[in-house]
Amino acid sequence: MAPYSPPASRGIARPVISAALLTLGALTLSACGAEDEAASAGSGAVATTTQVTDATGTKVKIPADPERVVALSEMDLDASLALGVEPVGLTAGRGQKGAPQYLADQAKSIPVVGAVTGPDIEKVVRVKPDVILAGQLADEQVLAQLRKIAPTVVTIDGTKDWKKALQLTGTTLGRPDEAEKFLADYGKKAASLRTDLGPQAGADVSVARYSAKGTAVMQQGVFISDVLKDLGFGRPGIQNDKGEGHSTRLSDENLQEIDGDWLFIGSLDSDDADLLAELTKKPAYQQLGAVRDMHATVVDGTRWTSLGGAQAAVSVLDDIRKAMVK
Repeated sequence: MAPYSPPASRGIARPVISAALLTLGALTLSACGAEDEAASAGSGAVATTTQVTDATGTKVKIPADPERVVALSEMDLDASLALGVEPVGLTAGRGQKGAPQYLADQAKSIPVVGAVTGPDIEKVVRVKPDVILAGQLADEQVLAQLRKIAPTVVTIDGTKDWKKALQLTGTTLGRPDEAEKFLADYGKKAASLRTDLGPQAGADVSVARYSAKGTAVMQQGVFISDVLKDLGFGRPGIQNDKGEGHSTRLSDENLQEIDGDWLFIGSLDSDDADLLAELTKKPAYQQLGAVRDMHATVVDGTRWTSLGGAQAAVSVLDDIRKAMVK
C-alpha cells in the first residue's frame, strides 16, 4: 500500500456547482450579515457574529452561536460531537460509507455530504450550513466554493494536532470551555494510565495498520503517535521518524520495523475478529517478539490508524489499559 497523503497533496477532484446556486448562497449570506449588523447597530444588542483565525492564519467571520455545522473531516466530526454539537452534514470516514465506525451510533442521523477525497458541493448546499469545518482541506478552489456557501474554517494545521484542532473547533462553535474541560479530563486519564502501567511504562509500543494490500507502519506526525507520546512510550525502528505520508507500507522482509514490546494492529474491517490468528500463521509475524510474547492486539483502525480526534484519543487510552494493565 502506497503511503497515504492528505487530500490536498493528492490533488482533490474539484467539485463544481452551478453559478445560480453559488450566487444565491452568496447573496443570502451577504443579506443576512447586513441585517444582523444593522440590527446590532440600531438596538445596541450584542453582536451576532464573531471572528476566528483558522489553522491557515485566515481570519473568518462566523455566527457567534452557529446552529447548522458541516464537518468535512473525521476529526471535525469527532470534535463537534465531543463538544455536544451534532453537525447537519459529515464526510465519510476512511474506508467507511458513513461516519467512522466508532462514531456511527452518535452520527447515525447525519447525512453524508462528501468523502475523504473531498466534499460534494451540491450536497453541502442542500444542508444549509451556517458554518463549515473544513478539516485539513487545502485546495483553494474547493475552499472558495465552500466560502460562498457559508463561513469556512480550516481546523487542522500541518501538525495534525488533535488538541489544537479541538480548541479551534471549540472557539468556532462557541464552546471553548467545553473544549478545555475535555482536554483537562483527557490529561487526567492519560496521567492515571501512565501510573497504572507500572513496569510497562516506557515500553516500546508499535502501531501498524493492516489491509488486503498488506502491512503499513504508523510513524511520527500522525494522531496515534501523539497519543503514545502523551503516555511516555518508546517507538521501535522507523516509527521514531516522521513519515512521508499517513503510513508507510512494509514488505514481509522489513516487518521487524513493527516489532516492539507491544504491537497494536489497526484494521478498518469490523469483521476482523480473527485477524490476529490469521496473521500469526504468517512466518514474518511469527518472528516478532510481541507476537511470541502474546503482546499483539488487533484494534479498531477508525480510532487508531485514521485521522483521529478527541473521542478517538480517549478510546485509545481505554484500549491500552485493557491490553497492558493487569
